[in-house]
Amino acid sequence: MYPKCMQHVAIEVRDPERSIAWYREVLGFKLTERHPAHEHPDIPVELTFMRLGEVHHEIVLVHNPHKESTRKPLPQEDRAGPVNFHHFALECDNREEWIAFVARVEAMDVEIVRGPVLHSFTQARGDGSWGENEAVYILDPDGHRIEIFCDLALIDPDGTHRSVYGDRLEGTRTEEL
Repeated sequence: MYPKCMQHVAIEVRDPERSIAWYREVLGFKLTERHPAHEHPDIPVELTFMRLGEVHHEIVLVHNPHKESTRKPLPQEDRAGPVNFHHFALECDNREEWIAFVARVEAMDVEIVRGPVLHSFTQARGDGSWGENEAVYILDPDGHRIEIFCDLALIDPDGTHRSVYGDRLEGTRTEEL
């Protein structure tokens, strides 16, 4: 048996109040609940559970006031040091919603570190990479990279990739079925 899907991510934040406000205003998360450090004897950090949908949480903001509070380096400067978390991704329902999201974050002066971009090696305007989706990458107040995307490729039963529009992308093949 294996897990059925990936469900949530937990990230460390320097300032919980600022992060809660940012995730609400920029990404539309709702606050589920908050717990101070040591409320549970095995949990020495503050936890904030937030959600986009109906499940209890899809992101957990973790705050440890005893940790050094430095911002992650910008992606283009992150060339050395220990292996670290790269990014997590959130999906828009369709291209129209994604375009509206991009316009909104641009108007809010949210830090965009890549894109808007079409990840595609099959389409003329694509960047030559993989996934067949449109994306923009933004940074939260602590420098966590977040991909906002739409229209990710699907995998047919025979392993051929298929665009969300139903087009089989001949010549593509998934490595494992």
